[in-house]
Amino acid sequence: MTAPESTGLPDLGAARRVVVKIGSALVVDSGTEPGQAAPRAAWLDSVARDIAELRRAGTDIIVVSSGAIALARHGLGLTRRTLRLEEKQAAASVGQIRLAQAWTDALSAHGLVAAQLLLTPDDTEDRRRYLNARATLDTLLGLGCVPVINENDAIATTEIRFGDNDRLAARVAEMTGADQLILLSDIDGLYTADPRIDPTARHLPVIPALTAEIEAMGGAPPPGYSSGGMRTKLMAARIATQAGCAMAITIGKDVHPLARLRQGARCSWFLPMPDGRSARKRWIAGGLAPAGRLAIDDGARRALATGSSLLPAGVRTVEGDFERGDLLLVTDLDGNEIARGLSAYSAADARQIAGHRSDDIEGLLGWRGRDEMIHRDDLVLG
Repeated sequence: MTAPESTGLPDLGAARRVVVKIGSALVVDSGTEPGQAAPRAAWLDSVARDIAELRRAGTDIIVVSSGAIALARHGLGLTRRTLRLEEKQAAASVGQIRLAQAWTDALSAHGLVAAQLLLTPDDTEDRRRYLNARATLDTLLGLGCVPVINENDAIATTEIRFGDNDRLAARVAEMTGADQLILLSDIDGLYTADPRIDPTARHLPVIPALTAEIEAMGGAPPPGYSSGGMRTKLMAARIATQAGCAMAITIGKDVHPLARLRQGARCSWFLPMPDGRSARKRWIAGGLAPAGRLAIDDGARRALATGSSLLPAGVRTVEGDFERGDLLLVTDLDGNEIARGLSAYSAADARQIAGHRSDDIEGLLGWRGRDEMIHRDDLVLG
């Protein structure tokens, strides 16, 4: 399928990494009889075909999919419009198996392997869990898998929940350094007012910045399975664009929604902040108290200056009591600060592998961790 002519807007076909969020109303056939809610198999197959085409073009795809609760609630007799948290958790426990199987079947038909991850807000906020989740996702993508993510509703509490997969998808996009976040919705983008009730509402194809006026356009969640609505989509847009990730809202109910977007389907693009990619690095540079120090040799110092990661071989001394994900100072052998970054290893493990090649890590620790002591994405030069 051919892409539309260049318009200066983000191009899905040219993206390196994309997160696609899919709501319950798209995944689940709401027209089935009570007790028989089922995945929309033909639609899922079309999305899997779109994903396979993007993968062949070199684009990493991560799916954030709702639908677990919707798939199970009728079969469990939970037919009330509003469910208690524990009822949602029970339904999620049952429905997650069906949802994962639906994605496995759809993706495997196109030669792709589905991988399931269940996340909570803590997993994206806590530095150690953040690094673990990101490393797992990077590994899965490197192996050619398609991660399918949902909120871990079965164990979440009322206080510790995203409550919608729009914001979860935005955090995943931020965490994985995605270029684009695509929200497949029941509406083709952002309007100046709710087009269902205001015939004068205008569609906004491009939103250069999230102003107060734009954020005021968010309305109440729509009826049905969805727990989101435009308000949560605008919250997701703020998270994504601040991380340097473009976001699109487009219609998702028809088959091949991603191919349609590539061909120029009507949507709203939220453009990334110009300095979004540096926002996290500013946080690393000045937002935390360092928990330790790594002194490195001249070879490692020169490598960092060219944009490389810090490898264990260049580390000469390790100071402090720190854990994986903690902030460290990186200095030369005279103690002059060179950089700051988030450690991929605890202090005890760092001391064992310091001065050794990355290929030696497994033999030294008994397990294979990252090749880098501090990855360049987690490193800020002084």
